[in-house]
Amino acid sequence: MSEHVRVRFAPSPTGALHIGGARTAIYNWAFARHADGVFVLRIDDTDAERSTEENTGQILRSLRWLGLDWDEGPEAGGDHGPYFQTQRADRHSAALELMKANGSAYPCFCTAEDLEAKRAAARAGDGSAGYDRTCRGIDDATALARCDEGEPHVWRLAVPEGRGDIVVDDAVRGETVFPASAMDDFVLVRSDGSPTYNFATVVDDADMEITHVIRGDDHLSNTPKQILVFEALGHAVPRFAHLSMIWGTDGKKLSKRHGATSVEAFRDEGILPQALLNYLALLGWSLDGETTIITAETLVQHFSLERISKNPAIFDLEKLDWMNGVYIRDMAPRVFAERMLPWLADAGLTTTTDFEARPSWYEELAPLVSERVKRMSEIAPAVGYLFADEVTIDPAAAAKVLADEAAAPVLDAAAATLASLADWTPGTIEEALRALPESLGVKPKILFQAVRVAVTGSLVSLPLFESLGLLGKDVSVRRLQAARALLDA
Repeated sequence: MSEHVRVRFAPSPTGALHIGGARTAIYNWAFARHADGVFVLRIDDTDAERSTEENTGQILRSLRWLGLDWDEGPEAGGDHGPYFQTQRADRHSAALELMKANGSAYPCFCTAEDLEAKRAAARAGDGSAGYDRTCRGIDDATALARCDEGEPHVWRLAVPEGRGDIVVDDAVRGETVFPASAMDDFVLVRSDGSPTYNFATVVDDADMEITHVIRGDDHLSNTPKQILVFEALGHAVPRFAHLSMIWGTDGKKLSKRHGATSVEAFRDEGILPQALLNYLALLGWSLDGETTIITAETLVQHFSLERISKNPAIFDLEKLDWMNGVYIRDMAPRVFAERMLPWLADAGLTTTTDFEARPSWYEELAPLVSERVKRMSEIAPAVGYLFADEVTIDPAAAAKVLADEAAAPVLDAAAATLASLADWTPGTIEEALRALPESLGVKPKILFQAVRVAVTGSLVSLPLFESLGLLGKDVSVRRLQAARALLDA
């Protein structure tokens, strides 16, 4: 085994990269970076029916979007490839030959019907439902002859007789003991020649000199089997660290019923990569039990397996939104303006050309938006009125505000006052409008609501005076006049 830390993330490309897998990748990456080790990305694509190139591409995109890089793997190369499991058949075959030679693997000729009959008989007699090792007693010459004759068979691991308990010294869960006497002679290679998961993953981990296996605790039951294969191959057993499951706030395993669960779905819904990395890192690990905002650099600097909790982590969407809002508000206006642009362009509100033509306008807009949204996807709905040629007034807002008898004189006065302003800034706009309620004999609320509905189309918008400043005098006055005209229609 390598003297240096070598870890791997080995997703199956059968679908989107979900947050459970993303957290596993983050922990492996952080552990490797903290130890100045190697982070390997391996694609376990042996599920031929569901593994696709599209899913593989999506996994690579998701990892890069989160800010994770890998030292060896697809598109990075390395000295321990290939990094796609389906391309490693020769290595799996070589490992099986080694195990045949040292007597740790043997052929089993039992048919599916035979095995089911044995299981049924065992259950009826309250015995073990595992394989009864019928074929383990076949002498080598007879077994070889039957194989040469083409008789269908699988290859099983010969669990060593007298092997003591299998102790998993887990970095997260502590010692877990599995009695070797209860271990089945499980299948290594199927009758069609394809390797099983518990065989292929060990061969690949051994070849890639993996020192630490950090993965979900749904794999814990596989670990004793894999330890036996490592031993049969004469390879040092890596240190295991099994991560607890991620639950929803209802205490059940996180699934689609809880909302988005894939990395790209969160990306498309306006979550920032820094925020998602931060949040997933804290689902089971903590810096000091109190700090909630941590950068990737801080994570790498302080990460350790010892600080990972063995209790299930709770995925709280509201907390993720809060954290995303913190990251949004922390951006400088220019940076946020640039990050807004794709969302505005996708909504058809603006173009790169317009952004480049008036960057200061977008920088003025940026803090007004960043203080009020928690997701990037909320930007376009919040600012649409600033880009529209004409505003569509919400009927409910019109009924509540413009139906008031004071609306007509208020809109007339506001339009006239703003049209006369020589200095068009939020400050002068505010000063001019605040002088109107007393002269008109109306409450300030009536005037400001009427103006807001007229120019934004809604009772809820970005700050009124800043909105008027961004819209410009001509557009603002025209919208006030158009709303006034509606009252006479």
